[in-house]
Amino acid sequence: MPRSSSPSQRQLRVGEQARHALAEVLQRGEVRDPVVEGVVISVSEVRMSPDLKIATAFVSPLGPGDKEAVVAALNRNARFIRGRVSPAMRQMKYMPEFRFRLDTSFENFEKIDRLLKSPEVARDLDRKDDEDER
Repeated sequence: MPRSSSPSQRQLRVGEQARHALAEVLQRGEVRDPVVEGVVISVSEVRMSPDLKIATAFVSPLGPGDKEAVVAALNRNARFIRGRVSPAMRQMKYMPEFRFRLDTSFENFEKIDRLLKSPEVARDLDRKDDEDER
């Protein structure tokens, strides 16, 4: 039976549990790094590898500042964060290794929204509506 590319129910459940635990650690301000301190960080998703040993966290630092620097600081502190998250995930046989990536989905949504509102697309959509009425 071929493996599907979509995540298993277990991967989704563990990923959501890791997201909650990670968000709690970040909210409490436990990461003592000057780049991270005082920055509100949104954890939008945590994707687990099929063997549940790697957790890729997609984060969005909110507010002004260098977002890439925040993600780099989180990756530098990944082992510390892993230790802080472990009590919330004590049922796991292996504690996953955290990797942090910048979540660009909001920028993608904005870009698509701007394109849809552009005059060229609006003109084409109006033309299609006129053809549908005939």
